[in-house]
Amino acid sequence: MYQSHRDEEPYYGDGSVYVSPSTRTGRRVIIAAASLVALLVGGVAVDRIAAARAESRTAKAFQDGMGTADRPSVHVRGFPVLNQLAAGSLDHVDLTAHDIPAGGSTRPLPVTRLTVGMDGLRTSGSADEAHADGVTATAFLSYADVSSALGVQVSQGDESGRVDATASLPLVGDVTVSAAVSAAGGNRIAFTDVRAERGELLPLLKSLLDKALDEPIPLQNVPEGLTLRSVTTSEDGVDARFTGRSVTFHPDASSA
Repeated sequence: MYQSHRDEEPYYGDGSVYVSPSTRTGRRVIIAAASLVALLVGGVAVDRIAAARAESRTAKAFQDGMGTADRPSVHVRGFPVLNQLAAGSLDHVDLTAHDIPAGGSTRPLPVTRLTVGMDGLRTSGSADEAHADGVTATAFLSYADVSSALGVQVSQGDESGRVDATASLPLVGDVTVSAAVSAAGGNRIAFTDVRAERGELLPLLKSLLDKALDEPIPLQNVPEGLTLRSVTTSEDGVDARFTGRSVTFHPDASSA
């Protein structure tokens, strides 16, 4: 069947094939798009390297300040990070640290896990400290650590916001009381509204429980500038929630 030569690419005697302007334009668009993608991928990679360095500096400052055995995990939010670094402040940084050692000699209570959200974070040139404009934090205190600090066995209570405390003595037996937990001044956890639950409250056992629960227990190993706002209970431990403005993390920067 006859077919118009207009549907075919022109052929020249020297073996070359005619390429239409539209085909050339398409190729230029593809090349330009590929170059743009390469630039974007390269920019993301450079930005990720900058974020990793900022995360490492922040982790080191926190570890030096709080004396943790392991460096905390740090994640810088937002993109691009390079612009934030150029402005001298990171928009938001999330940090999680484990096993923060107890401070002080009176009923020392370690922090099992600390999660921190920091806004407007700046690090010093020497990476010895970091400063945040605003901070929210939650310190998780395992019942095992609370029990060791108080000297009695502590576990989840039957009601929300309460814990059970059990005192034991050989040949005397056990007694369990229930107590409400709450935030007290000076970043301390108070135990109030104590009620007998199980066992006979003999004088020796009562003395043990009074010694454990009468005085609020201080949290001496959280960064300065944080204020305890609330305390809640869970199946595994106690969550202490803090907020703070203008908080600096540096060596020995823990609450007294």
